[in-house]
Amino acid sequence: MAPCCASPPGPTYPNFVCGAALPSLAVFFKLYNNAGLQKDSKLLMSHFAAITLHRALRHFETAWLFTRSDFKTTIFPVMIFVIVVSPRHNMLALFYALCWLWFHVFQFNVSNQSYSVHEDLLNKPWRPVPSGRISAKDSRALRWALVVFCLGLSSLFGLNVVITSGFWTVLVVIYDDFLLSLHPISKNLCNAGGYVTLELGSLLILSRESSLDGTSIKALSCSALVILLTIHAQDFADVNGDAKLGRRTLPIIAPEGSRIYMLCTLPLFSFVLASVWSLGPLSSLLFVSMGSWVGICYYLFRDEIRDQSNYRLYNIWLIGVHLLPATVRFHALAW
Repeated sequence: MAPCCASPPGPTYPNFVCGAALPSLAVFFKLYNNAGLQKDSKLLMSHFAAITLHRALRHFETAWLFTRSDFKTTIFPVMIFVIVVSPRHNMLALFYALCWLWFHVFQFNVSNQSYSVHEDLLNKPWRPVPSGRISAKDSRALRWALVVFCLGLSSLFGLNVVITSGFWTVLVVIYDDFLLSLHPISKNLCNAGGYVTLELGSLLILSRESSLDGTSIKALSCSALVILLTIHAQDFADVNGDAKLGRRTLPIIAPEGSRIYMLCTLPLFSFVLASVWSLGPLSSLLFVSMGSWVGICYYLFRDEIRDQSNYRLYNIWLIGVHLLPATVRFHALAW
């Protein structure tokens, strides 16, 4: 039999080339292919992890953009309120309260912003729906998923928190779906109810109580009254967008009267609240001066940019309102 590698009339190759080398080459190619597959698998897994991380970060950014405007207007003031008013304090419970608060604010914003695309194109084009990060249809689907999630989250903290979450959902529905946001009185009622609902739920979680003491009830009542009668401070900077949507806010109905109202109401409320919480003379002077200055700014500075600045000042004053119960809880502000 001719050698396996023979090719007459050419030279004959030895057996170590023909017999031994071929299995060695087969092993080499097998190992090479395995190494290549392992390398490809690692590259594929790295690529998959990078895509997953990118998508997760994009979703987190979208959630952040939904609630970005509400940190200074809602989340920070409410958390300051519950820290000051709560008779008990625990870091873990504080974290739970913050998570509960953020998810409920997220729920409202996903609902509200799915109906205000045209307004946001004018006033806040960076929001997720007008910027194209998510469609209005998907926002409405997400809104109902968040309702279920928020109720489930609330069930971890007791029946009263579940009821509070359910009431919040009812307020969101009548505000957005039944168009109560289009009239100034119903809008302010919903805003006051929603704000106090967030305060109540967060306070129940932080205090770990099924009921509230007298100081908590007094603080919630003061907060509700302040929000009800002054929350239209947020509407001055949004006049153009609100008018396009057909909303009848106080600055649209009474452009001059609404500013005179702010000029008079904020100092008056500051004086009344200083008396209700028994502030000391210097604390009272500072708080009333703050309210007076915010009222003066609303009256004097009337363009859209200045109204945005005025609203930031209003939120600082509102944080001051939420700090007043510290007089009772911590015996502060008596100077």
